[in-house]
Amino acid sequence: MDMSQYLDLFLEEAAEHVQTLNQNLLKLEHNPERIDLLDEIFRAAHTLKGMSATMGYDSIAGLTHKMENLFDMLRERKISLDAKVFNCLFKSADALDGMLEGIREGETEPVNVDTIVKELGMLENGGLEVGSEAVQNDETKKDTELWDELNEYEQNLVKTAIEKGFYVWRMFIEIHPECLMKGVRAFMIFKSLEGRGEIIKSVPAVQDIEDENFDKSLVLYYISADSEESIRKEMNKISEIKLKNINKISSKSEASDNNSSNNNGIKERKKPEGIVDISGKKQKIHQTVRVDINRLDSLMSLVGELVINKTRLEQINSSNKIEDLNETIERINSITGDLQTVVQNARMVAIEQVFNRFPRMVRDLAKDLGKEVELIVEGKETELDRTVIDEIGDPLVHLLRNALDHGLESTQERMAAGKNTCGVLQLKAKQEGNHVIISVEDDGRGIELDSIIDKAVKNGLAARTELESMDERELLSIIFEPGFSTSQEITDLSGRGVGLDVVKNKIQSLSGDVYVTTKKGQGTKFTIKLPLTLAIIQALLVRSGKEVYAIPLANIDETTSLEEQHIKNIQSQQVILLRGSVLPLLDLRKALSVPGSEKEDELYVVVVRKGEQQIGLVVDELIGQQEIVINSLGKHLSGIPGIAGASILGDGKVSLILDIATLI
Repeated sequence: MDMSQYLDLFLEEAAEHVQTLNQNLLKLEHNPERIDLLDEIFRAAHTLKGMSATMGYDSIAGLTHKMENLFDMLRERKISLDAKVFNCLFKSADALDGMLEGIREGETEPVNVDTIVKELGMLENGGLEVGSEAVQNDETKKDTELWDELNEYEQNLVKTAIEKGFYVWRMFIEIHPECLMKGVRAFMIFKSLEGRGEIIKSVPAVQDIEDENFDKSLVLYYISADSEESIRKEMNKISEIKLKNINKISSKSEASDNNSSNNNGIKERKKPEGIVDISGKKQKIHQTVRVDINRLDSLMSLVGELVINKTRLEQINSSNKIEDLNETIERINSITGDLQTVVQNARMVAIEQVFNRFPRMVRDLAKDLGKEVELIVEGKETELDRTVIDEIGDPLVHLLRNALDHGLESTQERMAAGKNTCGVLQLKAKQEGNHVIISVEDDGRGIELDSIIDKAVKNGLAARTELESMDERELLSIIFEPGFSTSQEITDLSGRGVGLDVVKNKIQSLSGDVYVTTKKGQGTKFTIKLPLTLAIIQALLVRSGKEVYAIPLANIDETTSLEEQHIKNIQSQQVILLRGSVLPLLDLRKALSVPGSEKEDELYVVVVRKGEQQIGLVVDELIGQQEIVINSLGKHLSGIPGIAGASILGDGKVSLILDIATLI
């Protein structure tokens, strides 16, 4: 059966299951008592195993099968939830992600997961691996790790033996590779030891040893009054074996109490939160269908064509005054608006899709840096256009890594500053009108303005006197210059010349803006402002000379008329006084080299904003507000400062759309 037709569906659903694994593992790490999370993780792994086996991806099915076994052991409380288990499970999730990416990219060589499968098997067997591989020989094992390898009954035996004055030994024994009768040698070891004490545990199990279903090594837990020296002498009497290592298990009351409790680190099962409707009413289930994003793009293009022709129809009607068309045009207006809204909503995706990847990233980076970090995520339900969602991930990754590496202090620095040793990193999203605001905020050391001045002088960006006369906002904007960094040392995370300029360029390419605020010793906040959609927008059409331009309505604060005698010059900059404030002016004719007749007597000013900055664009005529469809200028004309794209007007003419961010 040809399964290729289901590949896209498999990859999409498999990625969702891996995301579920990651999310619930993170929650479980912080709340190990919630066994309901373990059930969710098990179900995700089980479903992924079945899907993979059906599609013929045996390596994924094999790995998820081993994960299932470990989850079973955890659910049955046979092993404890500890850092070693979590690290292995996170590595397994990463491996699954890597294998799915390989399938997506068409790679024929599967990711090698033998090491992870082996590690899962060792955890499943209490840290000891049975089979063709050698049993783990860790000479630096801690007492608590030795206790963790024993079940509750065995721990009680050990505890009683120690209380009565006996020794408890963990022995790692190797049988010579050339030995032909390893089962006989194992029998001789057992007979020698049991004459002087009691073997309470063997790995592999006794039955496997009798069947010679083991390799050349075994581990024994042995209670005896004999010293280590006496045991070594006894073992030396048996040929073709070697006592590689022997550990004495000390009395560890805390470890014993913790591990011998009924729950082994997992409390009683709790009901999942947030799924019960106390009103008793059945919750409505929304049916969904997966749609290729290219189909939505095509649908949006058709809606755009409809908007253009609707505008053309309105112009024809206004020119010819055809009364019978009025009602029809009004109806078309309504239908077009509704259709546009429906298509835009279909393209909207919750930003949760991007945010979900960050808790795991922050956890891993914090461990690498040796920092304690609490990540607070809010507003995951906020929606953005799919095209924006696809592009916003990398800038947010950079901002979060910067906050972790440079923003948040080390534990020692925070203690010295009188702060909580655990740093707080906040990632928030919210909708404001036709924009989405995303903020990345830390409670770290803040940005040193003096460091910015020193580095800017060193890089030759400006003279020290000029920099010292700047306000805080102007100084902070310098950190977005290419290659600019105030970090004193280069790390693996940041400081390699790919700085915040990359973030700024990417945000501006999405018709957005980014700005920063900081307080010394209290932290730094980066704020990103993005449009909800990049397809169809409301714009103000203006004329400058013979050209018609479109200014996105989201960037406009107000418009006003202007008489030339009111224009003043301050340090070669044209300005006007607008309600007591000085407003810099930018003449579009000069800025864009617009051809046309001389300036008209009455001009107009469109006051536009970029972040905290305002300027007035001087134009000849305000044509009016109109819905426009944004079209790309193509790769050869992209990146022109001041131009964001183009739109086809109702009369068939092309109007350039102004990019306010780069124009300022």
